[in-house]
Amino acid sequence: MNTSNPPENGSSAVATEAPATPAPAAARGIGPALGAVFLMATSSIGPGFLTQTSVFTVKLGAALAFAILLSVLVDIAIQMNVWRVLGVSGLRANELGNRLVPGLGWLLAALVFIGGLIFNIGNIAGTGLGINAMFGIDPKVGGAVSAAIAIFIFLSKRAGVALDRIVVALGAIMILLMLYVAVVSQPPVGEALKQTVLPEKVDFLVVTTLIGGTVGGYITFAGVHRLIDSGNAGIDNLKSITQSSILGIVVTGIMRMLLFLAVLGVVSTGVALSENNTAADAFYHAAGEFGMRAFGLVLWAAGLSSVIGASYTSISFVTTQNTPARTRNILTVVFVAVCAALFLILGKAPQTLLIFAGAFNGLILPIGFAVVMYAAWRRRDVLHGYKYPVWLLLIGVVVLALTVYMGVRSLEGLAALWA
Repeated sequence: MNTSNPPENGSSAVATEAPATPAPAAARGIGPALGAVFLMATSSIGPGFLTQTSVFTVKLGAALAFAILLSVLVDIAIQMNVWRVLGVSGLRANELGNRLVPGLGWLLAALVFIGGLIFNIGNIAGTGLGINAMFGIDPKVGGAVSAAIAIFIFLSKRAGVALDRIVVALGAIMILLMLYVAVVSQPPVGEALKQTVLPEKVDFLVVTTLIGGTVGGYITFAGVHRLIDSGNAGIDNLKSITQSSILGIVVTGIMRMLLFLAVLGVVSTGVALSENNTAADAFYHAAGEFGMRAFGLVLWAAGLSSVIGASYTSISFVTTQNTPARTRNILTVVFVAVCAALFLILGKAPQTLLIFAGAFNGLILPIGFAVVMYAAWRRRDVLHGYKYPVWLLLIGVVVLALTVYMGVRSLEGLAALWA
């Protein structure tokens, strides 16, 4: 952990620390910023995201539009605070936690690492199922190949640049395919727009689940850690930090809304979708055989981007900015390899493990967000003298109460699993 004093003028939060990725100075700017946005967005758009949104669409119909809107607004409030505090301080969440209370950052790191490890088994399983849907190849082979692709990215000499470009490309693929299926399924857009503001029914458990799926666990910190590592942190970059935090959630919201409309278009015709694979069935009914192949590509892209995001962020929590970039990349490769080996040994992503990881990740958001909000409220020194906006602080406190509620529900889920 870097314990050197921050520069008194607060002009750069990373002036005394080595960049955490091999991105050269010339690569800074729009590339890393956009890469950070898409790393956060694509990290949240995993196999679970596809299943979750599809199942909730079947359950609530057009009324899910309201839940999506509400969850996006809460997500923006969370990410604006997280990105601003960490971005201005130039400290990763684990480093900030240790700066506030010695050892707190490592507790947070342990939670993120364990949750990321378990979820990554599911992410690799998702890539295998995606390749199976596209080409009929054994999911184990597809998962192993996808893990090898992720490993290759982190082993490349310009890993930071490669990571930025890959996650942007994967995000674009998912959005374009989702847009196509959403159009051909011919959803009742007018009804969806109406129920965005005047829903027939509201399920707050669905809302909190959507929030947890979008900014829970490691996802909360994926994008801003990438931004810090690329050298784009500090007060001088405040405008870019703010815009990136909002854009990441907007990209995620667009993806969720397109998936919602695609499934809604199918269920509104009275088709009963399979409970075992709701999203895939919706794609098939919307666009036939091509729809099934398109779903496979979306699932693969979602799985691979989540493998990259989970691995990168998990390792960023158990290292510091002083750890050599090559060392971090090797640790990330080992992390991916271990997750792939566990997937191959277990044969699939065990449902109980994934449920456990989901509940476990629900504990990370309130702890991590509390660290961020305390720094914004009481520790102006770690923000290099930056005066935190009162309005943003108040919004953060309100949302923090919601994350605590979500954490309590997660504890209840863990207790039920343990029993």
